[in-house]
Amino acid sequence: MQEVIRFQPLYQDRVWGGRVLETALGRTLPREGPIGESWEVVDRPEAQSVISDGPWKGLSIREALAGHAAEIMGPDWPADRPFPILIKWLDCRERLSLQVHPPAEIAPAMGGEPKTENWYIAESTPDANLIVGLKAGATRADFAAALVDHTLESCVHRFPVSPGDSILVQSGTIHAIDGGNLILEIQQNSDTTYRVYDWGRVGLDGTPRQLHIAESIASIDWEVVEPEPVRAAAEDAVIASSQEFTIRRVPMAAGATLSFAAGEQARLVSVVTGEVSTGGKSAPLTKGENALLPYAGAFTLTAVTDAMVLVTENFA
Repeated sequence: MQEVIRFQPLYQDRVWGGRVLETALGRTLPREGPIGESWEVVDRPEAQSVISDGPWKGLSIREALAGHAAEIMGPDWPADRPFPILIKWLDCRERLSLQVHPPAEIAPAMGGEPKTENWYIAESTPDANLIVGLKAGATRADFAAALVDHTLESCVHRFPVSPGDSILVQSGTIHAIDGGNLILEIQQNSDTTYRVYDWGRVGLDGTPRQLHIAESIASIDWEVVEPEPVRAAAEDAVIASSQEFTIRRVPMAAGATLSFAAGEQARLVSVVTGEVSTGGKSAPLTKGENALLPYAGAFTLTAVTDAMVLVTENFA
């Protein structure tokens, strides 16, 4: 029987991070200090997920695809093509910078990569917010003036969130995450971020972090105005649909099953609450775990407890 593929997390220090991955997900963090990100699935030159169990244990995701692309991704997948999705847990104890990722049509000319991403709010404090898009009526000229006056909050769309909420952030959308959020980010395989404003903060080294004002202004889609999140609900639904991926939210009562046939497509499964058996020799997937279901395998997931699962598919 084909097994799901699990990976070892890669933890990243961030000035806005904290230690909530320990308490919320039961992780043992590798060092002291603010851990802002856990890269769960990544195939980049600077960062490689390593398979944590099963027959390919110890291989990087790049090595596994180089040797088994047809089995993992399907017969038409080039062995040298990077895995197209990057999954992260974000522990946002403090507000992230106001930033944007370049749209696909201009990213290559700027030496960057486009990055469409989806945020699923796993936990949040009562006063937690997100910033996504512009306020109604805000213009490019207003934004430029507010940048000089340090009044950018007057131009951006800030709204409260609760656990289970979700929002798709397309490349070109101005955005930031407020403090108090634990977020599962599912995104294009990219690491290009242009910071336009950092709230006067300094980095972990005590100096102001680099800003990319010209690149940001060139990248912002001025037509993205007050987008609405998908609010939490106890129903099966597609919560994100883009050219890059589709994400389905699947609530599962204890004992419920979710099946996938062999030979359809590779999929990613993320357990955001509860515990789910994969039907193979591997231990159940617990809260916070993300696994790859290879193309060649047939899988039946069974909820050991009440659970919420995100299924990412239709990778571009």
